[in-house]
Amino acid sequence: MSKIRVVVHGALGKMGQEVIKAVNKDIETELTGVVDQHLSKDSGEIPNCPITVPSSNQISELLLNTDVIVDFTNSEAAYNLIKIAPKAKTHLVIGSTGITDEIYQEAQKQSEANNTGIVIAPNFAMGAVLMMHLAKISGKWFEYADLIEMHHEGKIDSPSGTAIAIAEAAGKERKTKFQSPESQKELIKNSRGGVSKSGVSIHSGRMPGRVAFHELVFGHLGQTLTIKHDSINRESFMPGVLMAVKSVTKTPGLTVGLEKIMGL
Repeated sequence: MSKIRVVVHGALGKMGQEVIKAVNKDIETELTGVVDQHLSKDSGEIPNCPITVPSSNQISELLLNTDVIVDFTNSEAAYNLIKIAPKAKTHLVIGSTGITDEIYQEAQKQSEANNTGIVIAPNFAMGAVLMMHLAKISGKWFEYADLIEMHHEGKIDSPSGTAIAIAEAAGKERKTKFQSPESQKELIKNSRGGVSKSGVSIHSGRMPGRVAFHELVFGHLGQTLTIKHDSINRESFMPGVLMAVKSVTKTPGLTVGLEKIMGL
């Protein structure tokens, strides 16, 4: 059986570096190229890249003879990728943050028009995906919900895309929003955090030493229920990324969330 040919988009980023190692190590995938805006064409050795592969700062130069592009860049770069890759019959696995409704709509349009697969997921850690599933099951039984999320100091958005997805999952089976009482006297501005569309209060922390931490606390009369997930390192995302890479070539159209691939 031929291996799945994979190009990593965002190869110099922390997630891109992990994807390079994971793709090269897996027996069903083959690393065939790396792309990063900070690379020059044929720049030679890539940090932590175990083999020599074509490299570029332009994704268009590595579309041919590629089965799947794994993208961990930003929403703007992901949007541009979605516009061109499906036309080359190249499938996409996207983990970039800040994906908007407009980008989802474009992904749906391009994947259907070109009969290609696109997977977009806010989180590739299977434990985090299971946390969303458990939040959905539990949400309708409680009236209050607070969500604490903590990431490394360099994360550009808050709250995290995963936190938003968890909050949405918690409210999915509810007919009303969670209660989110406001303080009569707010001694420090925004102490109660932000409130999601479903009424979940979300608190974001940013500091060195963190990768991704989410803790959801449901409350009702005389009881609480806590669901927590902690990614200790970025290697925790790789089984989910590889699962998506192997699935996307067989699943035309847009797939949002790793839970669809996991069958949840």
